[in-house]
Amino acid sequence: MTRVSLRPVLNEAAEALRAAGVHSPRADAEQLAAHLLGVERTRLMMVPLVEPELVTRLRGLVDQRARRVPLQYLTGLAAMGEIDLAVGPGVFVPRPETELLFAWALAQLEALPHDHEPIVVDFCTGSGALALAVAHARPDAQVHAIEIDPEALKWARRNADDRIADGDTPITLYADDVTDPSLLTELDGRVDVLLSNPPYIPDGAVLDPEVADHDPHLALFGGPDGLDVIRAMVPNIARLLRPGGVTAIEHDDTNGAALAALLTARGDFTDVVEHPDLAGKPRFVAAIRT
Repeated sequence: MTRVSLRPVLNEAAEALRAAGVHSPRADAEQLAAHLLGVERTRLMMVPLVEPELVTRLRGLVDQRARRVPLQYLTGLAAMGEIDLAVGPGVFVPRPETELLFAWALAQLEALPHDHEPIVVDFCTGSGALALAVAHARPDAQVHAIEIDPEALKWARRNADDRIADGDTPITLYADDVTDPSLLTELDGRVDVLLSNPPYIPDGAVLDPEVADHDPHLALFGGPDGLDVIRAMVPNIARLLRPGGVTAIEHDDTNGAALAALLTARGDFTDVVEHPDLAGKPRFVAAIRT
C-alpha cells in the first residue's frame, strides 16, 4: 500500500484540535504522531512518509484529544525531571510547572553536606512524580511518599516498580493521609526536605475539560479557598522537619500570599518565600524550619 505524506495529515490534525479548543493544537498533533512512530517530536521531519494504517490510528487519537482527553492519557506518559511516568485514568497528570518545585528541591539537597544521607518526604505524591524524580537524581536520598487515593497509589506503585527495574533507588510508599497527626512519627524532626503538590484548587473554580472531566477531584480541590488540605498538613510538616529543614508547597495562583502568611503566622518557619512560575504567576511557597 502506498505511503502518504505526514505533513498534510499533521495539518489536518492540528486544525481539528484547534477547532475543538485545545490550547496547543500543533504541538499536541505532533506529539501524538511522534508517540505512534516511536520517535522524538523533534525528529518528525525525518519521517516524511507514513503508512496509511498509522494515519488511521493518529486520527483516532486526535478524535479523542479533540474530545479533551488529556494528551498524557493518550500517550500514557508524563515527564518529571529526567524520568517518564506512566499515567492514565485515576491519577493526576504532573504539570510542567511542578518541574520548578523539583528543581528547587535538588538545589536544597545539593546544599547539604556530602556525607549526609538526605531524608525527603513527598506529601500527596499522586503518580509518584516528585518522589521518583528526586530518587532518580539523588540515589543517596531516603525518599518517602504519601498518597491517600487508592487509584493514584496504584499508579505510584507501578511507576516505583518501573524505576527499580531501571536501576533507581527504591522509595517508600504509604497509603495514608497527610493530615493525620500520627503520620510518619518515626521521622519526627529528621526530614531535610518536604515537598508537596497537594489538592489546592478552590471549590467552584472553572477548569478546562482535561482537568474537570479527567483528573481525580480528590487531587484537585482544597475547599472554598483551596487551602483546607494545606492548613491541615502544615502541623505535620513542622513536626517532621529537622531544624533548618526546608519545605516547598505548590498552590493555586490565587493564594500564594495567603499560604505565605499561614506559614509565617505559625512561628515554626522562617525565610518564607513566594516563588513564581515561568509565566510570573505565584506557584509555590518555600520556608525553613526554625
